[in-house]
Amino acid sequence: MNRMTWYSRLSLSGVAWAAVALMNIPVMLVILGSFQTTSNMSSTAGVIPTSLTLANYETVLARTPFFTYLANSLTIAIGTTVLSAVLALLAGYAMSRYRSPLLTVFSYSLFVVQMFPVVLVLIPVFPIFRELGTINTPIPVIILCTVFNLPFVTWMSRSYFDSIPTEIEEAARIDGCSQLGALWRIVIPLSGPGVAVISVFSFLAAFNEFFIASVFLRTANSLTVPVGIQMFVQQYTTDWGNLMAGCVLMMLPTLILFFFAQRYIVHGAVTGGVKG
Repeated sequence: MNRMTWYSRLSLSGVAWAAVALMNIPVMLVILGSFQTTSNMSSTAGVIPTSLTLANYETVLARTPFFTYLANSLTIAIGTTVLSAVLALLAGYAMSRYRSPLLTVFSYSLFVVQMFPVVLVLIPVFPIFRELGTINTPIPVIILCTVFNLPFVTWMSRSYFDSIPTEIEEAARIDGCSQLGALWRIVIPLSGPGVAVISVFSFLAAFNEFFIASVFLRTANSLTVPVGIQMFVQQYTTDWGNLMAGCVLMMLPTLILFFFAQRYIVHGAVTGGVKG
């Protein structure tokens, strides 16, 4: 019996590692390609580099304003994360704790927002942001990324608040807390893993955003990383080596974020965050 269990665990581990390897094949190809020059990639048929070079990273870091692009991307991602988290927590809490026709209309409107293609929204709002003088600033990208992230993270926060017993808030209110005080001091601390999941989702969506940023950010000093590394793609040729090196460098902030937040993400996704 124990031997069968050992074989079962070994088989499941093998399947899990195979799935992980399969999902990460594109990432591994990009990493391998970043250590090859474009001419080497064109002259060899295999994916394993015959010689490794750091020339692509040197070009991206020393000859392009990559750190300016990275600072712009982080500014937009952090701004979108903070704005999305605050709005989603307040809206999700209201949808979880109250029932009214207005909240019902609001919940349906969230679905309607998700149905609009991004391009249809950009056409009417572009003149508005131009009149406000916010083109080539992070403001329109932060606002639009927040709008498109908000439906998903709001429903996510509502589901999380539904899993927290209302008796805890009622006890806090008996002790003298107001409704907002109970939300701030009791509910949100219990929702730590849920807040982490919402924040990571909003950060990744804004950090990797390309289409909205390419419309509202035009000057070299305002570009984000996804838009900036596009300069390696020309009309008739593509500098694959530098492009892949830029992609690898772009992945580093998200990997660092996952390293610190993975415990909260797994806990929030699996348990629903109900404590004590």
